[in-house]
Amino acid sequence: MKEPSAEAHANVTEHNVETRAQLLPEERAVGESADPQKQAELILAESEERTIHPDPDDAQGGHRQSADTADLP
Repeated sequence: MKEPSAEAHANVTEHNVETRAQLLPEERAVGESADPQKQAELILAESEERTIHPDPDDAQGGHRQSADTADLP
């Protein structure tokens, strides 16, 4: 994956980083991170990047608009 854009990084709040830096139970089983704050910031920025600039080739990428759905009879 490419580096998240400045726009994606700007959407990441300090509160979100602090919250995400707390490991989930399944993450604790794998082990501690050397820098949980930095790891959390990158995870959140990558998520923001996928939201801001969805991959049109990814079936799960992007938000669908109601106009994108099939017309039902």
